[in-house]
This record gives sequence, C-alpha cells and structure tokens, in this order.
Amino acid sequence: MAYSYEPQYFEDFEEGQTFESVGRTVTESDLVIHSMVAGDWTELHTNRHYAEENYFEGRVAHGPFTFVLSTGFVFRSGLLERTVLAFLGMNYMNIPAPVHIGDTVSQTMEVTQVKEISSRDDSGLVTIDVEMTNQDGETVFEGDMKFLIKRRT
Repeated sequence: MAYSYEPQYFEDFEEGQTFESVGRTVTESDLVIHSMVAGDWTELHTNRHYAEENYFEGRVAHGPFTFVLSTGFVFRSGLLERTVLAFLGMNYMNIPAPVHIGDTVSQTMEVTQVKEISSRDDSGLVTIDVEMTNQDGETVFEGDMKFLIKRRT
C-alpha cells in the first residue's frame, strides 16, 4: 500500500526511517516527452522495429528517465514539500534492469544519513537510499539522494 506523508524538516528525519511511494505505469507518452526534452531519440527508445530485434526485445525507457521517475517518487511522497532547499547529488546510482512501456514501478526509500552541516544553521544534510521496482518485484533503479533540508527553527 502506498502512503502520502507530511513534510519533514531536518529534525524529523531519523536514520533507518523507511517510506513507500505510490505506483506509476510508464507510458508511450513518457518516452516521447523525455526524448523531446532531452533530445535523445536513440532507437532503443523510439523505434519499435529496431528495438524488438535487439537486446531488450522491445522499447525501453531512457536510463536518465528512470532516474527522473525516482526523484519524482521522492517529491510526490510529500516528504520534502517546502522543506527541501537543494538536491545535492548522489554517491551512487545503478540501473540494473530496463523499464518497459506498460511497467508499473514504485519505490521504497530509507533515510541512511542525517548530518549537521557546520556552515549552515538553517538546514542539514539528509541522505535517502531508494530502490525502485517493477510490478514483478525486479529492481530497476537504486541509488542514494542527498538533500539540504530546512530546520524547523
């Protein structure tokens, strides 16, 4: 079951906390829009006949699009609504399996680091590890995301 969460301030986060996203089905439009925005018209994403004859036996989502889905799940959860000051990057990111048109994906999130920043008294660093899976439970994306999060006070 997916959940919707209240915005979390830096003080609200604890290492080991877990959260769960809603699900989302990837559509033909998703691939077309991503291709348009990114300018990436690689045939594995845009040419059905070419893609069917190659490694994935059909069109697959762009790797960067899979990452974008993941960040969307974090923000759609509501955890960072009006409390996030910046996305600071990632230490690692893996895309171990493709996402196909028609796949339904969802994500689990775990807080792995809550860290004071000596140069900031208004915020702190929160790192969230994510794992996105498809409808069959296969991992299609994993990584950690580092955020600068506002303090309550």
